[in-house]
Amino acid sequence: MPLRWKIAALAAATACLVAAAVGVLVHVWTAQDIRGRASAEAFNTVYSAMGTYRRTGTLADGADLDPAGLPAALRRPTDGARHTAHDGRVDGNLGPSVWAAQRVGGPGSPVLAVRVNMGPKLHDLYRLDLTMAVASLVALAAATPLTVYGAGLLGRRLGEVSETARRISAGDLDARTGPTKGRDEVADIAATVDLMADSLSRRLRTERRFTADVAHELRTPVGGLLAAADLLPPGETEDLLRARVRDLRGLVEDLLEISRLDAGAERPVRARVPLGAVVSEAVARTGLDTQVTVAAPDPDTERSGAGQTQQTAQPPQTAEAPRAAEALQTVQTDPRRLERIVGNLVLNAHRHGAAPVQVTVEGRTVVVRDHGPGFPPDLLLEGPRRFHTGAAERGGGHGLGLTIALGQARLLGAELRLDNAPEGGAVATLRLPA
Repeated sequence: MPLRWKIAALAAATACLVAAAVGVLVHVWTAQDIRGRASAEAFNTVYSAMGTYRRTGTLADGADLDPAGLPAALRRPTDGARHTAHDGRVDGNLGPSVWAAQRVGGPGSPVLAVRVNMGPKLHDLYRLDLTMAVASLVALAAATPLTVYGAGLLGRRLGEVSETARRISAGDLDARTGPTKGRDEVADIAATVDLMADSLSRRLRTERRFTADVAHELRTPVGGLLAAADLLPPGETEDLLRARVRDLRGLVEDLLEISRLDAGAERPVRARVPLGAVVSEAVARTGLDTQVTVAAPDPDTERSGAGQTQQTAQPPQTAEAPRAAEALQTVQTDPRRLERIVGNLVLNAHRHGAAPVQVTVEGRTVVVRDHGPGFPPDLLLEGPRRFHTGAAERGGGHGLGLTIALGQARLLGAELRLDNAPEGGAVATLRLPA
């Protein structure tokens, strides 16, 4: 339930409770007042009628001697004082009533009694209750839309703050709520979110600038090391040194690529390419034993293909993509970045997973799956982190491959989802946009 309706429901419930409490209080007080006034009237009337009866011997003011409806408590009073009693009987328009009675003489003498009918007053009380109920409903009907409107204003302000926080969490470091109307808690929250965004933006920009500077400064000496390694005499030491320098150069290139992605300096160069062929070529470039399956697209939505083709990309025989795949699904994307994503996912599967590693292309979706221990829970929960490879059993590495793949997928407008298969193994699913 939206916040505005929760606030409106709470306000309506509060108004109903207040109206009910006031109504009950007024009803009880008025009922007691009516009964008290009736008792006083009956008491005074008996006093006046008794004086008239003793002086003239006649009954006045509606008084009667031993009337048939007199309550039993007043028929034989133990003294000659005046007494009152309530009679709740209703006979037509007569009742409920209050009786007052007094003996006219000594013991055994008749009782002079007067009856005061409270029916009209109680009817007025009923009308008062009805009027209060109708007034409460009218006030509730008028107040509820106002409450919904006011709660809507509050909800929209909170929604703006929430949208700003959502944009910041999605990577838009320039998102701000800005000045908000009012000087209340919502304005304080908005100001705090903007302040947090400013601080986070400064820290992230500092980190990105540091990464870019370090990678850029390392590029020249690493190139020099690689050139110097080429001058060493052939041998085991030279091969080991060249391998380590190549690894270092790859790390520097990865850091530079991440810094460019973080800075938003990269722009995709899109072209219409066959998805199956690009994926197969990317897998072949890794030089790793990987099974590639390219399925034909849906004939209702895409150009009909030759069914399903399957190949195994192996180091000695994967120089070119299968011709059958070229006739299948085509996509508008940046092929170089797409190859980068697929290559990183395949390398990650071989490095941290276990064979067989399978790549499936179906429609605009590319699935890379291994049969190893799967992605660690913290990676699935928080996403890949730089220089963090998760569980030790997933092998070594710098933790940059998935980070680059996610950055490139975001640049292409694609969705890259990381998950674990129920029967075991890591599954990376890349969905390209239409």
